[in-house]
Formats: sequence, C-alpha cells, structure tokens
Amino acid sequence: MKLFYDPSSIGKIFFPASVWKTHNDKILFTFDDGPNPKTTPKILDLLNYYGLKAVFFVVGENVMKYPEQLKQIVEAGHSLGNHTFNHKVITRLSEIEFNQQVEATNKIVEDVAGIQLNYFRPPKGRLSFLLSRKLKSFGLTNIMWNLLTYDYKNDLNIVKFALQKYLKRNSILIMHDNVKNLEIIEDSIRFAVKTAENKSLQFGEPSECLK
Repeated sequence: MKLFYDPSSIGKIFFPASVWKTHNDKILFTFDDGPNPKTTPKILDLLNYYGLKAVFFVVGENVMKYPEQLKQIVEAGHSLGNHTFNHKVITRLSEIEFNQQVEATNKIVEDVAGIQLNYFRPPKGRLSFLLSRKLKSFGLTNIMWNLLTYDYKNDLNIVKFALQKYLKRNSILIMHDNVKNLEIIEDSIRFAVKTAENKSLQFGEPSECLK
C-alpha cells in the first residue's frame, strides 16, 4: 500500500482556512490521540530534554480517563487541541453529532485543565465543508499537517524514511500519543530531532508557528 506523507493538494485548495504548514520556516511537533499514561510521560520527558514545545490534539474520552496526564502536558507548557471526544471520523457525523463531539471535548479539557481550546484536528484528516464552517462558531482553527510519519504502524524504519525524505522548513509533523507506537515513540522523537539538526532546521513553538 502506498503511503502518503503529505495530504493532497486538492484538500489544501478546498480548505484554505485550515493550517497546512508553519509560516516561519520552523518545524512544529504535534501529537494526536492522547493523553495516555504509557506514552504521554515518555513524550513529555523527551520534549523537556530537548527544550521543545508541541501541540497535543487530545481525545475527550482519554482526558476523562487520564486527567493527570493532561495536567502534566499543560504544566510542561505545551498547547492543546481538540481531536473529538471518541476519535470519530467527522465526515460520518451529522451536524448535531459533530457539535456534541467538539463541545464535550472542549468542556472536559476546561474542567480538568482550565483551558479553552483554540485548535482542532479531525481524526484521520477527514473534513467536510459543513463541519469546517462549523469550527468557526466554536472559535477553533483547523490544524492539518504536511508530514505524517506513520509512527502508529510501530515501524521505526518507516518513520526514519519519512523524516529523512520529507522533513523540511515549515513542516507540521504528526506523531501519536497512544500505545500503537509505544515501542518506537522515543526513538522516533530522537530521530526527528537528529534529522532536523542534520538538515539545519529548527523547531518552533505553537504560538509562533500557528499565527
């Protein structure tokens, strides 16, 4: 099966209000699907070691299960985004169901961490015109990406290939905060940092990368 590391140009044309890359020549780390007690601490330790900040796109039900991990993300100075409540593919949802997914996640994050979310990322990158417009009413900016590492396949060689070939200026880099990549997440982060250094690239913070 062919792997697509960068979403199609058609999607970028149809959804121009979405953020597909950074605009300051820097790389942004993002992590989907957390929080998770088995992976979140590993990710946070390494980001702290390298002095990096990231956006964690969290799933509402995971926040409910693991509130302490969410608090750790916030206390470490990282940003948060809405990744729906049950990791539902939003193109399969009605408008009412979509509203429920977004509202429930916003509420649980605010209850646990006292933070109002500004960012959204659709599971599997699926987005519709209707629901894209609805994000505006929630005050959410849709954050996509231009480098999917496929770390959830738990194969470090795939991650290495993606980073060596496609990591570049203005990359929004996706990795995952779940047990699917438990065996390789630390090595994946280390390799991303090393590859960036080899290419003379810099990582940026969410506030500067997503202006």
